Amino acid sequence: MTTAAPAPSSRALPHPAREEIRLEGVLHALSDPVRLRIVRELAAEDVELTCSQFDLPVTKSTTTHHFRVLRESGVIRQTYEGTAKMNGLRRSDLDDLFPGLLGCLLTAAAHQSLRQGTG
Repeated sequence: MTTAAPAPSSRALPHPAREEIRLEGVLHALSDPVRLRIVRELAAEDVELTCSQFDLPVTKSTTTHHFRVLRESGVIRQTYEGTAKMNGLRRSDLDDLFPGLLGCLLTAAAHQSLRQGTG
């Protein structure tokens, strides 16, 4: 897997280049409720957030796994700022590659959450 503009650091994390992001990978990443929740929170905040800013109902190791799946599928970009791992939604890449997909998925997730009384 090639990386898109890796940061000049030994702590740089591998990310798929824009042209390597695949629809099936994105859909797989977003098929898990915890990962969808992470993406919904990133989309709502519209800024990078640290991993610790998410209150998730899973263990730290499981949280790490979910962030890795999102990063490796091209849904988020993770970078280090000091000791904090920052997470940002790759909205422009996803919108350019799959027009309307992210917006539709976020809207559908919000409707589902309202229906279930969890939003």
